[in-house]
Amino acid sequence: MTKEELLEKLKKIPIPKEEMLILPPTALLLQDLEEKRKPTKKKDAPEQKTLSSKKQPTPTPPIALACSKEAFANLNWPQKLGSLNTYVKYHDNIEIAKTFYNTDKIIKIENYNVANLEYCYELLTFSNNKKYKKIIENLEYLLCAKNKFYWYETNLHKKGIHFVAGVDEVGRGPLIGPVVAACVVLPEHFSLDGLTDSKKLTENKRNYFYKEIKKQALGIGIGMIDAQKIDEINIYEATKLAMYQAIAECKKNCQIEHILIDAMPLELDIPTTSIIKGDLKSITISAASVIAKVTRDSMLYELDRKYPQYDFKNNKGYGTKTHIEAINKYGILEDHRRSYAPVKDYIESKEKEPV
Repeated sequence: MTKEELLEKLKKIPIPKEEMLILPPTALLLQDLEEKRKPTKKKDAPEQKTLSSKKQPTPTPPIALACSKEAFANLNWPQKLGSLNTYVKYHDNIEIAKTFYNTDKIIKIENYNVANLEYCYELLTFSNNKKYKKIIENLEYLLCAKNKFYWYETNLHKKGIHFVAGVDEVGRGPLIGPVVAACVVLPEHFSLDGLTDSKKLTENKRNYFYKEIKKQALGIGIGMIDAQKIDEINIYEATKLAMYQAIAECKKNCQIEHILIDAMPLELDIPTTSIIKGDLKSITISAASVIAKVTRDSMLYELDRKYPQYDFKNNKGYGTKTHIEAINKYGILEDHRRSYAPVKDYIESKEKEPV
């Protein structure tokens, strides 16, 4: 359904505009933000014209509205349990619930009351409906971008929580060296244009942001778990240990009231929020990502000076072709992770060689 088609349908509803509220996901369509659904095509699949193989059209989501209690009572439509877990009246793919009004989170479009992005996010999250998962993720990112990636932090500040830490790690994939985590607490209203996930920044940008974060941060902690421990307990557990270390170090010089973590759930005595792709959504996690990345890269540059034949300055320890060729030619170093496939394969091949 297009925006124009939706507006035509809204005109035919027997309720005055001022008594209606457009709910998500319909509200997102009016704001030109509804996710576009594209049919997937299977390449080289033989076309079979049987009744069972006919493509079924993707059902159009119902138009989701709310209205005043009086208008709801007077509406002579059938009633059922709707998609937002409340009773609705329905007709012609339209669902109308009793009012959800929150006047702080409503915008006007074509003189209709429309739930804004934040309100859409709240309502869809509250519905706990799996079919809205992708829409919720997109909304989350839009809200973060709209608030200069300080949305999570701002919401916590509004609740009286002022010392918010961000935690992130680097170095889970490389064949050599430690996994490094950083914990960073930034001052309120912190802003640094362009700061994002360290992997998406140029090295010059990372180094610039590193210096600015070190200069402005209220607290910074770094945790490292070496290759031997990674081999012993696995990289997932080692990453958590590095994060615990980083948090403990940061707490030595700064109070922490809440922790934002990039995807990794941690068991702590401090409230936490685990955010999928957090280094793209939270400026505090982005700051931790930069601190961790620059810290680990500097260690790889030092290793490269000792062992230039492995090209660590360029591959940062990842399993590139040149790195694996160097392992096969020169052998492994003390800091190589022996549980990782290319290194493990080299060790096994050497063990099979005749003495």
